[in-house]
Parts: sequence; structure tokens; C-alpha cells
Amino acid sequence: MKKSMLALIALLGTVLTLSSAFRPVAEGGYQVGDKVADFKLKNVDGKTVSLADNATAKGYIVVFTCNTCPYAQAYEDRIMALHQKYAAQGYPVVAINPNDPQVAPGDSYASMQQRAKTKRYAFPYLLDESQEVAHAYGATRTPHVYVLQRTGADFKVAYIGAIDNNTEDAKAATQHYVDDALAQLMSGKAVQTTSTKAIGCTIKWKKKA
Repeated sequence: MKKSMLALIALLGTVLTLSSAFRPVAEGGYQVGDKVADFKLKNVDGKTVSLADNATAKGYIVVFTCNTCPYAQAYEDRIMALHQKYAAQGYPVVAINPNDPQVAPGDSYASMQQRAKTKRYAFPYLLDESQEVAHAYGATRTPHVYVLQRTGADFKVAYIGAIDNNTEDAKAATQHYVDDALAQLMSGKAVQTTSTKAIGCTIKWKKKA
């Protein structure tokens, strides 16, 4: 009995040691109505981008996404369409890749640059190298969307979650959460559905040093 108990304790110790080698999935983070902190992240063109750069922005569609996740790839054209539709109305897309390239090599900065060039992104595609922005937002998936609305000099969260309710086929979606949230914001109404579950791949967190 003592031997089996010692073996169990040793096994649990091993599991805890292994699990502590990784950062936990982001917990908490911003909630609807929270003011977000600005960030400065490197774009695929080598320049640094922040929310404050665009003085005319009424808000932003911040999307945590990546190159390699099948869900992110399935939503890629829809993310591009959101920017095309709403950037001129004051709500441009800002895409952020939070994945650790040591875990997902296809999400390296060079791969981001190639993806943005191939797909002709008209929006910034930023590298969250430290993953601090993803943790601050509470992002857990790719894609994971945060619609921000300007309030004075600040930006507050108006919606968190998925783009729509069909990960595989945009035409088959029956609920368009981001579209609806933006339509309501631009008409001066309160957002009716403020949060949904983000469906996608888990963010690839860095190992702890």
C-alpha cells in the first residue's frame, strides 16, 4: 500500500512539474465595458502599430488569429471582408498573432509576412511576441474577436467572441455577431449580443523560462 501510494505521489509530482512548464490558458482579461490599454506591436511591414495611431478610428475589430489554425484559415476571408466593409466607416481590423513560433513554427514572423503578402492583407497583422497583449485581453483561441468602441480618448470593449455561428461555411451562417454588433454601435444602439464563445484552436503559449 505504501509503495503504491508513493508511486502515485511521484506520478502526480511529475504531472505537476510538466504542467508548470507551460503558461496556463489566459484567464480573466477584459470584459465587455472595460477600457483597454494601448499596445505597440510590430507589423509585418516592420513598423510599430498602436491603437492611438489612427486618430479618426471610431473603434477597432481586434482579431487574435494566426497562419496555421484551420479555424483561422476558414475565417480569413471573412476577416478580410470585415475590414473592407467597416474600415471606411471607422472600424478597421487589427489582426494579432499571439502564437509562440517555437510551438507552431508556421506562425513565425517570416511566415506572417508571407501570409499577409500572399493574401494581400489591407490591415495590420501584428506579432504579439511576448504574448502580453493576448493575456491582457484574455484571448484563448484563434480566431478570437474583440470589437472596441472609442469613448473620448479611450477604447472600450463592446463585443467579445466569434465572428458568426458557422466555422465552416460563411454562407451557411445564420447569426453574424460582429456585423450585428457594429451595426448597432454605428446606429447608436446598445449591442444586444455582447459575448459568444470563440471557436478555434487554442493559443500556443510560450514555455516558462
